[in-house]
Amino acid sequence: MSQTSRDYSEKRDFIRMRVDADVVLIHEGDQISGVCIDLSSSGMQVEAPRPFTVGDRLTVRIDSDHTALSGLEADTEVVWVKAQDSENQRLGLTILKMK
Repeated sequence: MSQTSRDYSEKRDFIRMRVDADVVLIHEGDQISGVCIDLSSSGMQVEAPRPFTVGDRLTVRIDSDHTALSGLEADTEVVWVKAQDSENQRLGLTILKMK
């Protein structure tokens, strides 16, 4: 079953953690700064300053300021897009692979 065909209640079976962390989105070699709004074991919600479309593949990197903790890096796919204003949008990303 694809991510987009799952019903709403199933998508909410994963606990979401609010993080508000700076992220780097890597798309076709471009690095774009964004903000991770929340994170779960299967995906994340990110605010981005440029448009993306459903199906785009992004590498997401969240760096850690702590020497004892490594950051997070994951290959993701955009599963939904919601415009915030003329420049920013929120993205629903499903995690395809943790690096």
